[in-house]
Amino acid sequence: MRIVSFGFQTWGRRTLQALIDSEHEVVLAVTHPASEHAYKGIFSDSVEELAREHGIPVHRTEHADAATIDLVKRAEPDVIVVNSWYTWMPAELYAMPPHGTLNLHDSLLPKFTGFSPVLWALISGESEFGLTVHRMDEQLDTGDILVQHRLPIPPGATGTELVEAGMELIPGAVHEALDALANGTAEWTPQRKEERTYFHKRAERDSLIDWSWEAADLERFVRALSAPYPRAFAYYRGERVEVLAAKVSTARYGGTAGRVIVQEDGGAVVCGPNPVRGRNHGLVITAVRTADGVEHSGAEFFRRGGYLTDSPA
Repeated sequence: MRIVSFGFQTWGRRTLQALIDSEHEVVLAVTHPASEHAYKGIFSDSVEELAREHGIPVHRTEHADAATIDLVKRAEPDVIVVNSWYTWMPAELYAMPPHGTLNLHDSLLPKFTGFSPVLWALISGESEFGLTVHRMDEQLDTGDILVQHRLPIPPGATGTELVEAGMELIPGAVHEALDALANGTAEWTPQRKEERTYFHKRAERDSLIDWSWEAADLERFVRALSAPYPRAFAYYRGERVEVLAAKVSTARYGGTAGRVIVQEDGGAVVCGPNPVRGRNHGLVITAVRTADGVEHSGAEFFRRGGYLTDSPA
């Protein structure tokens, strides 16, 4: 089969590599220009570089505009394969090839459609995540499923570890999907739209700690936002502080949410709903980083006590 690839960042590069390693021909690679955006600059291995190494024509664009559609039409693909493409694709494009367009999405659809699905899955307390290959349609991540591979979310796993594990699923899923198309054995499973969950793009505000959350939720939140992602943060005595490591307390703490109590080998922060009742575990912060880039132990940094807040004031 003749394949056109649409992809960006490491996800797009891994997908293009899987296509190159298949028995099929990649006739065009479409990618976005490099970006310094907080999330687009992460896992930013180049699709363009890989394509040029293999003599594959490259088209760089922010949008699937008329020129892009014309290039794809002239490439005469049997299928388009997409992974990590940030802008809308019109039906004129995704419905063009005989086999349509396959999109790779790193969640177990129909759950966690949208953006940063692996991070949101960990934050949300899911027990598993995975990779879905589905047919693109008029909505985001809603088309019929062709291939779905699952992985457990182990205790203590970070967001970065899960993202990297999910990328390892790409070659197998791509080859399974292409084989099914080429052999005429593809079986499509419609998504149950009533089970769909959608998560928006992450921004700086989404890394700000909310002390009304349960300690277990906050501990996952800190793990999900592991390097190189923007870290979880709060304000302490007017200074922005990134929380690098934390655990759920053994004791239970009461009082006002955000209050720091130096116990349990770190700063135990009062958190959770109705903290005045004293029934909640706290979040023990064991490592932080200040705005000057210096890392500190929680026990040392919070020795003065005080409050962690959601603003410098």
